[in-house]
Amino acid sequence: MRKMSKMLAALLALVMTLTACGMAFAEQEARKIETPADADEWIQTLFGEHPEELDSAWELMPELKTALEAAGGMKAVAMQITSIGEVKEIQPAYQKEIQGYQFFYIPCIFSTTSVDIVLVTLDGAVAGVQTSIFSGKQEGSDLVGVELNLPVPELGELPGSLTLPAGDGPFPVIVLVHGSGPNDMDESIGYVRPFKDLAEGLAAKGVAVYRYDKRTYTYKAELADNYQLTLMEETVDDAVAAVQMLAQQEKIDPERIYVLGHSLGGIAIPMIDKVLKEQPAAACGYVMMAGSPRKLDELFREQYEFMFSTQPEVMEQAGMNKEDILSELDRLNDLDTLADSDAIQGAYAPYWKWLAEYDQLKMAEEITAPVLVLQGEEDWQVTMKDFEIWKEAFGDKENWTMISYPGLIHTMTPGVMNDVSANYAKAAKVDEKVIGDIAEFILEEKK
Repeated sequence: MRKMSKMLAALLALVMTLTACGMAFAEQEARKIETPADADEWIQTLFGEHPEELDSAWELMPELKTALEAAGGMKAVAMQITSIGEVKEIQPAYQKEIQGYQFFYIPCIFSTTSVDIVLVTLDGAVAGVQTSIFSGKQEGSDLVGVELNLPVPELGELPGSLTLPAGDGPFPVIVLVHGSGPNDMDESIGYVRPFKDLAEGLAAKGVAVYRYDKRTYTYKAELADNYQLTLMEETVDDAVAAVQMLAQQEKIDPERIYVLGHSLGGIAIPMIDKVLKEQPAAACGYVMMAGSPRKLDELFREQYEFMFSTQPEVMEQAGMNKEDILSELDRLNDLDTLADSDAIQGAYAPYWKWLAEYDQLKMAEEITAPVLVLQGEEDWQVTMKDFEIWKEAFGDKENWTMISYPGLIHTMTPGVMNDVSANYAKAAKVDEKVIGDIAEFILEEKK
């Protein structure tokens, strides 16, 4: 499988160069891939009798077209992919947008393994074809996925999914709370989907999992000019609402609802706990996964310093200037001079003012429920320095448990610290030890 992936990468390097809108394509009558149904038709042709039809039937980015002509066209691609085994099943495609590109994930089951064929398009033209970790349903799986959307006052609702173990229940459940930035329910970053891994892994061990698209992901346009948005509206309110909703679900044990916060979601856990204590349904335990006890702007400074020290060429190519970024962060030293409409690192001034008043380390002292702190030792975004601060503050408390993992990065997937963002450019899954430790934390609490 590893050999096949490398050969595919050499054959079809993913074209991710920005292309001006309105580009004239040589094949004017070629079709665009705009919907999952189009991707379904495309993959059927790829694995059909005449994959060479894809060379002209669908629009191709010029760079990919040139690469295919040199490599033998889509017929060669089909031969390379099917060299891993006979195609047994092709499951329906689904679509995600990442940095302006449309990613169509097509779960495929072969005689020897299962992978996603990922079709990447820009303005409907095929930009690349890659493989990724299988995201479909395996034959014999007893897990049940239930669509359960989360209501959001004044906006609508957030697409959500409740993954249930086999059986009648009632089951313990854990709510997954995202890190910073707009995130889908899988918390997709590159080819890594930690929340999907957690949902499937924990459900297989008897723990239901609820995850949802983040408010700033679903309603990005509606919230773009909301100067008053803080961590409360962005993260805390929806996590609290999810707990209340789950307490009413037939297959969920309302006395065993847990909350996991990843990264910024981990920072929010003490505030989530405080608000939940005032609600009809509370959480009976928390997991802080790569959550920091320090201020967010301090983390940003460390992260930028690390990125510029380990990959200066990449940062330069991205048009990022270290002095400019640090000067922008310096503005947070005098928050009173900022207008509400002033944005620092993508967040308006009220967001930063709220964080300046929030002391998660101090507020965490009020958490009486069990807490599990998880930290990857190769994490450069939230580091072992953060883990040691948590450990020093709460390591002796009976309700706190601390675990760090050699060889794991921010997403609890395998990686190397100095590879920085390149870790997310390859398919990887959340380590089984992490999933096992979370499951044990939840299931042992019942005993």
